[in-house]
Amino acid sequence: MKMILVRRFRVLILMAFLVACALHIVLDLLPKLERRAAQPSGEPGCSCAHLAAEEAAPGWAQARGRPGEPLAAASAAGDAGWPNKHTLRILQDFSSDPSSNLTSHSLEKLPPVAEQAEGALQGQDPGVPPPQDPAHRPLLRDPGPHRPEASPGPSGDGALLARLFQHPLYQVAVPPLTEDDVLFNVNSDIRFNPRAAAAAENPDWPHEGPEDEEFLPTGEAAVDSYPNWLKFHIGINRYELYSRHNPAVDALLRDLGTQKITSVAMKSGGTQLKLVMTFQNYGQALFKPMKQTREQETPPDFFYFSDYERHNAEIAAFHLDRILGFRRVPPVAGRMVNMTKEIRDVTRDKKLWRTFFISPANNICFYGECSYYCSTEHALCGRPDQIEGSLAAFLPDLSLAKRKTWRNPWRRSYHKRKKAEWEVDPDYCEEVKQTPPYDSGHRILDVMDMTVFDFLMGNMDRHHYETFEKFGNETFIIHLDNGRGFGKHSHDELSILAPLQQCCRIRKSTYLRLQLLAKEEYKLSLLMAESLRGDRVAPVLYPPHLEALDRRLRVVLQAVRDCVERDGLRSVVEDDLDPEHRVSAGR
Repeated sequence: MKMILVRRFRVLILMAFLVACALHIVLDLLPKLERRAAQPSGEPGCSCAHLAAEEAAPGWAQARGRPGEPLAAASAAGDAGWPNKHTLRILQDFSSDPSSNLTSHSLEKLPPVAEQAEGALQGQDPGVPPPQDPAHRPLLRDPGPHRPEASPGPSGDGALLARLFQHPLYQVAVPPLTEDDVLFNVNSDIRFNPRAAAAAENPDWPHEGPEDEEFLPTGEAAVDSYPNWLKFHIGINRYELYSRHNPAVDALLRDLGTQKITSVAMKSGGTQLKLVMTFQNYGQALFKPMKQTREQETPPDFFYFSDYERHNAEIAAFHLDRILGFRRVPPVAGRMVNMTKEIRDVTRDKKLWRTFFISPANNICFYGECSYYCSTEHALCGRPDQIEGSLAAFLPDLSLAKRKTWRNPWRRSYHKRKKAEWEVDPDYCEEVKQTPPYDSGHRILDVMDMTVFDFLMGNMDRHHYETFEKFGNETFIIHLDNGRGFGKHSHDELSILAPLQQCCRIRKSTYLRLQLLAKEEYKLSLLMAESLRGDRVAPVLYPPHLEALDRRLRVVLQAVRDCVERDGLRSVVEDDLDPEHRVSAGR
């Protein structure tokens, strides 16, 4: 009798195992079955027909490839099953590789715990570029006469911004660029074909149409035929991510807000959900969804490393960086995204697709996968399926333009009780200045620029920074991952200014521009308001955050004045406006 019971028990365990396997297989096949069921009738099914906003929407696993649709859409239908992985990364990357940028080095997984310029550069007209070396060969076709930089999009008349960018302090030209000073040496006779580039990176990429079909009509010059994201990439040089007069940047901002989204995948790493979105023109961007309303401040009991990332902070950081004259933040734009048509129905990420659900309020929600804030309790919900977010343009792929990651010397401890060395040692800067790369060149001045930038935003989460390897140590710092800025308008975190207060060094150009932005006729808050007005999700910042910018700017200027009184002007302010100094510093 005992043996019979043991055998029956074993049979029951085996049957339970088989049932579990069968259920797992059915769940995996469910998207395919829904897709096939939707095709004969010509009307995709919907698992939420009771929701008015969903009645006309495509199904959860709608077939996304039909004749005549874009290549990126056709690729999904060309594969009977789920694709192995989203692989299109033409000249761009927010890779999950630990050596990549933007949050790939996030420490979130740790325990929760102007005065005007002196003359016009010694008599030279600041609006006229310096004469070029006869041996210098232009790397790209001259786009024509330079025009003053304007705010992106329809931002009213843009008079204040235009006047700012015409000021001599914003007309200082970078040294003539050689082939060693540009990220990519472009042969302007070659026409770019994104379809061929995609096939080169992924040989299994499905093809439609003639093999020699060009991406754009043949009437344009080769460089002009490039999509705007590629124009942005080939414009990167040793001194800046983009030039003041590069029209591709404003065009790229428009693309980020309007281009058709053809594919979506989750970005790994970090505590909070981020999505990699691919567009019809093969560009890619990092999407950070809205988690807080404009007026919500970071709770006073929150540690800086457990704060939410704000999508509007990413948008505002780009505009602030440009107004400060740094041009070290990749273009970022706001966008309203349809969670059904532009995320759920085009994603090729099964893990993301499975997290969609309908809330009790009949709103479409999803939560994805991440370290901490990815659960039904922290789900992102639309109204009913519209969600706001920021889209940050990708930098060139690491396989084409390697970047070096540096630990910020003034990195915080990321611990509830411990303090970093710089917080307890007032002479910490002297040790930093004896350590490469801060012992030579202008890297320490770059850190001071980044310090001013972070203090104005209230960003305490600057643990690492990156530079392009090609340019060695004599290049700018890329200001990436600014989502934890603009969290508190009622509090100024003075500890962010520690590098400036300890080192007492600043560029003359930065100091003069800060003085200029403190004047009533060039008030920083007014310039930011005007610049942000052109974004598709304006108003981007809650008004008290704009007022905080002016207040914090005065704090920065006072800190510099204190240094000058203690150490003298020549010791504190580095004259980078002298042409000979700028050329030698760039080598």
